[in-house]
Amino acid sequence: MEVHTLIVDDEPLALDVLETYIEKMPELKLVGRSSNAFEANEALSSSRVDLMFLDIQMPQLTGIDFIKTLKNPPLIIFTTAFPNYAIEGFELDAVDYLLKPISAERFMKAANKAIEQMKLRNAQPTDEDEASSEFIFVKADKKFVKVKYRDILYIEGLKDYVIIKLHTGRVITLQTMKSLEEKLPAKLFKRIHRSYICSLDKINAVVGNMVEIVENGKAKHLPVGKNYRDDLLDLVQKNKL
Repeated sequence: MEVHTLIVDDEPLALDVLETYIEKMPELKLVGRSSNAFEANEALSSSRVDLMFLDIQMPQLTGIDFIKTLKNPPLIIFTTAFPNYAIEGFELDAVDYLLKPISAERFMKAANKAIEQMKLRNAQPTDEDEASSEFIFVKADKKFVKVKYRDILYIEGLKDYVIIKLHTGRVITLQTMKSLEEKLPAKLFKRIHRSYICSLDKINAVVGNMVEIVENGKAKHLPVGKNYRDDLLDLVQKNKL
């Protein structure tokens, strides 16, 4: 498996360092170097990019602002000389956050995380598999717990943990929202907020910027993020939920 990789940084030396590291990992294939967000956007349009090493502090458009413009961004590893951006970086579902100067050991650790995520993504079931599968296994309490799709009300992200709310309780698992979202069948679940994934079957109504479901016999409202609202409303129009 080759992970097609793009480097984005306005510092030539930083580009050279990352390129040297990438060349030492056979799983990574460098497909380009960009010095700003506009060059990176062009590269994303013209080439397959699975992973992007993205500097945060860049002229004209920061790495964080750039990611917010992308509808389907690749896996992201942020790089920066400023540690205060870490929280915002992880809120954008970044694979990792590398603080400059980047050591070879720290680079390898981040790259391996991205490679593992790519393997999981490539191992996603086909539509035929999804049709015959009615559950997912998640790691919780030092064991793999079987969770049936029909029992899931919604999923809430909390830092590095994900809470799966069920009719009968909840399951807490250590993973990101993005990684879990990629494992769930898109026909059954919808990301409505950076912190929430909702079971489409459990949606009773869409009210303003909220989704209404029923939990324990009572109406519960989940927020709809502005970056997800258009897709949700499009789904409502097409399917008349």
